[in-house]
Amino acid sequence: MSRAIYKVLTDEQWAAAEAGEPIRAPVDIADGYVHLSTAAQLQETLSKWFRGQEGCVLAAFDSDDFGPDLKWEKSRGGDLFPHVYGVVRAGQVKSLWLLEMGEDGAPLAPDEVARSRNEPKAHAKAQTKPDRIS
Repeated sequence: MSRAIYKVLTDEQWAAAEAGEPIRAPVDIADGYVHLSTAAQLQETLSKWFRGQEGCVLAAFDSDDFGPDLKWEKSRGGDLFPHVYGVVRAGQVKSLWLLEMGEDGAPLAPDEVARSRNEPKAHAKAQTKPDRIS
């Protein structure tokens, strides 16, 4: 089942990705995988790791694009986080936002992403396409 997952990058990291480098942050290099977040996890990630960091961008990806390289692993608070054990490229980005800073000094998740975290999860069966009617 397809699901949007998100990566926060500094403007320098995004510029490198646009120039052809893999999308990654120092923590990704150190840990050996690319850290991503779901919509529900995003604001906490922004508050914890990006407070005071202006000029951040948010890149959205389709989880299905990573195939078996995507692993859902326990992390902060026992929550399952998306981790990609492979190369992530700028060409895989589905949407991109320049993040505004909140009053607390942390970047803010875009409204449409923040709203999507509260939407009910669709069941795989509901995702199937109806047969074509001639």
